[in-house]
Amino acid sequence: MELRPLGRTGIMVSPLGLGTVKIGRDQQVKYPRGFTIPGDAAVRDLLALARELGINVVDTAPAYGNSEERLGALLPHKQDWVIVTKVGEIFEDGVSRFDFSAAHTRMSVERSLRRLGRDWVDVVLVHSDGNDMHIIEHEGALAELARLKEAGLIRAFGMSTKTTEGGLWTVEHTDVVMATCNPRDVHDIPVIARAHELDKGVLVKKGLMSGHADPAAGGGGIAAAMEFVFSTPGVSCMITGTINPDHLRENAAIVKRLLAAGACPQPGAT
Repeated sequence: MELRPLGRTGIMVSPLGLGTVKIGRDQQVKYPRGFTIPGDAAVRDLLALARELGINVVDTAPAYGNSEERLGALLPHKQDWVIVTKVGEIFEDGVSRFDFSAAHTRMSVERSLRRLGRDWVDVVLVHSDGNDMHIIEHEGALAELARLKEAGLIRAFGMSTKTTEGGLWTVEHTDVVMATCNPRDVHDIPVIARAHELDKGVLVKKGLMSGHADPAAGGGGIAAAMEFVFSTPGVSCMITGTINPDHLRENAAIVKRLLAAGACPQPGAT
């Protein structure tokens, strides 16, 4: 799987990334089917398979239960992976709460580094609660992430946004935006288009509609959803969360077919 630039960060990413909610959290999730959090051996095998398939991106967050700790313990050759984590959302006792202060942001990044067993992390995103512009204009998280980048603790930063306005601001002022893109939700298409113009990194979330792209869940199909995402110029990497090895193989095979057919233009290409 050919690596591609994550905007101007200097980070090279696989077009498909592995989301890790399901290795750490099974409460208050929006998937169409229930699941059991896998044991350590199954997670090790899944991560090894991901690398075998050419995937080098893992996406995690403090809000994903013990996902960060498990990656720190189980991820093989941690320095060879591009790790994306987040700040701002805390999930405890089945409930999310949010803290976008500078102090909490620094504490959260330092804690993530300890959990992940790394001296630095590749990408840190603000985990928006939906009030993007309030976070941007009135909270200290983004300014603190800029300071942490200057200190060498993170390589790139941005926001996982919920609104078009917040996404556009993020593209203009940070390194990376995590944007929604799927056939049923196109509100972030202008965000991805602007990122393409400015050569900024784009990580796509909800590309498979949290599992609802599956025809069994009423969707139009996994391949159709992926083709929609990758035909959108500017996409650096699409994050898909699965703990099923067969599904991971199928997802990677679809992306490789799209790449071979020229349906996945490199970000920054015109």
